[in-house]
Amino acid sequence: MSNHHQGKVETFAYDNRIVSQFAFATMLWGIVGFLVGVIIAFQLYMPSLNLGISFTSFGRLRPLHTNAVIFAFVGNGMFMAIYYSLQRLCKARMFSDTLSKIHFWGWQLMIVSAAVTLLAGYTTSKEYAELEWPIDILITVIWVVFGVNMIGTIVKRRERHMYVAIWFYLATFFAVALLHIVNSAEVPVSFMKSYPVYAGVQDAMVQWWYGHNAVAFFLTTPYLGAMYYFMPKAAKRPVYSYRLSIIHFWSLIFIYIWAGPHHLIYTALPDWTQSLGTALSLMLIAPSWGGMLNGLLTLRGAWDRVRTDPVLKFMVVAVTAYGMATFEGPMMAIKSVNALSHYTEWTIAHVHVAALGWNGFLTFGILYWIIPRMYKTELYSVKLADIHFWIGTLGIVFYAISMYWAGLAQGFMWKEFRPDGLLAYPNFLETVEQIRPMYLIRALGGVLFITGALLMVFNLLKTVAAGSLEANEKAQAPALVKPAKADTGHQIFEGNVFKLSLGAVVALLIGGAFEIIPLLTQSSNIPRIASVMPYTPLELEGRDLYIREGCNTCHSQMIRPFRSETERYGEYSKVGEFVYDHPFLWGSKRTGPDLHRVGGKYPDAWHYNHMKDPTSTSPGSIMPPYPWLLVDKLDTSTTVAKINVMQIVGVPYTDEEKGNALVDLQAQAQKIANALNEQGFNDAKADQEIIALIAYLQRVGTDIGNAEDDDDDDDDDDDDE
Repeated sequence: MSNHHQGKVETFAYDNRIVSQFAFATMLWGIVGFLVGVIIAFQLYMPSLNLGISFTSFGRLRPLHTNAVIFAFVGNGMFMAIYYSLQRLCKARMFSDTLSKIHFWGWQLMIVSAAVTLLAGYTTSKEYAELEWPIDILITVIWVVFGVNMIGTIVKRRERHMYVAIWFYLATFFAVALLHIVNSAEVPVSFMKSYPVYAGVQDAMVQWWYGHNAVAFFLTTPYLGAMYYFMPKAAKRPVYSYRLSIIHFWSLIFIYIWAGPHHLIYTALPDWTQSLGTALSLMLIAPSWGGMLNGLLTLRGAWDRVRTDPVLKFMVVAVTAYGMATFEGPMMAIKSVNALSHYTEWTIAHVHVAALGWNGFLTFGILYWIIPRMYKTELYSVKLADIHFWIGTLGIVFYAISMYWAGLAQGFMWKEFRPDGLLAYPNFLETVEQIRPMYLIRALGGVLFITGALLMVFNLLKTVAAGSLEANEKAQAPALVKPAKADTGHQIFEGNVFKLSLGAVVALLIGGAFEIIPLLTQSSNIPRIASVMPYTPLELEGRDLYIREGCNTCHSQMIRPFRSETERYGEYSKVGEFVYDHPFLWGSKRTGPDLHRVGGKYPDAWHYNHMKDPTSTSPGSIMPPYPWLLVDKLDTSTTVAKINVMQIVGVPYTDEEKGNALVDLQAQAQKIANALNEQGFNDAKADQEIIALIAYLQRVGTDIGNAEDDDDDDDDDDDDE
């Protein structure tokens, strides 16, 4: 849309250097993230690859992989796309070169800090939000720097009309800020340890409100903005429907924020919240597919070029993957489907169709498009780009099909009963052995995907070597002047950054406030169980070790009210059991069995052997050994501080219990060590980490043994299967 009453033509320059820096960071961290993903994929097939070393174990590498792919690869790719497109859409250089540099180097510092701390075992355990409080503060500061730089650029733009891509960029900034701040509310214990202010069901709700919408507003909305800019550019066609883009934007950001509870179907979350999440998730299909169709139909008249242009090939598959994932997600939110899919590899397949197809392929397409333009040369090899496309596509197919197959096998095997009414596969390891070949196929798919990415890096580096970066790309545009008449209709938002921002924030706040506030302000409505008590100091330390080693990445602590689960694991989980859990540990996937009733199920000696060599107690197990737990001494220097913070967040420890914390810890530890010594484990000592972990595992799920829940208002869900 051209400006009316244009001002004097001004000459300025686009900052391509910052775009190229984010582009190189995207390639670097992409390879790192993919490589770690391949390593942990092979570890599930061949546990010996864990090497028996703490920082190479699956539990520590897995959050490193997710953070590297989400915040390092996609994060840098998102900033690359925004910094390139925003300047051209606004016909203005970025607001501040200094802020651009702070943003770039601050974000890389965050990534390196995350890698170091996660490998060292510093984690909050919260999915996609594992980083501890000092890094959370760094993220907040750098995110504000990005927002100021972006909004400042929009304010000083020379194009009155704000194109749809800018709308999505603004929504991304405000949504991620809101999500990060609310979910990261925590009280520090020490420099690298904190506890969330929320507990149990409240923590679960806030976390998956954040977790789902981190996917929505970090992995989706900025990439939709990039799609609206780069796909028409690459296709040399206008966007199919501007009216559809308006409907797509407002309906998507309003509905998406409500859908978080669908990650907690059939858990201890209140039923009204689960049902609301299901309903809004189903509604989400409409705006998601509206955006997908708007993208694909933009290619009308350009399909002949799709066969020959690798950029368009990557973009077409990316948008198609987005459509597939955004149809499947709402389907998995249907309760009957979720009962089968949740905790299985099906969810992993679903996530990676989006991550590899949507985010990965769109990033690759953008890189292939902008690098030659910024370096004023031709792509080194179109043929290599085509090979990358087909290898990458084949990798996604291998990955997805193997995990869909594995997920369905898991779901059906877990639920199957024999004619005599007993579980057909009572031993969890039977399902592990059944799907183990699928883990190998998945890993090979990952090898294909990273091979394609390496070809891309080689291709683009050769392209860079053949050209020269135009760091300051000259441009001209007339100065923006006030229009002769006031805006009407949607132009009210398109012409005013503050009105658009306010509208987006209101749309985002409605859903979050409706779901989160009632749950946080009505704690008294959570049914209490009189026998549920806070953890002892030793158990609390053991729980922190459980979190440090990433046990929650493979084991859930949430027995759903299905006959198959209560037969396999024991009494289903009650909301009142988690009131002192900071953080909650319900899990999102079962690579191993649920542990909510593991307390008292096995003797201490079993746990000692299981952590030393899992196959000694569970033949065929793919769990890695944890030999360092049997050697390293338990650090009790912050035990009293932990009890103090727990008091602050509402756990009813008395001052006397806090004062006696170390004495009580040592007494309980010595009792466990003595019992192990009597059973022949002469190496077991009271100050070892393994003792604390055993204490915690023997406590999990035992509080309701003979308890009467006077306020129990659970409905009769036991016969849902």
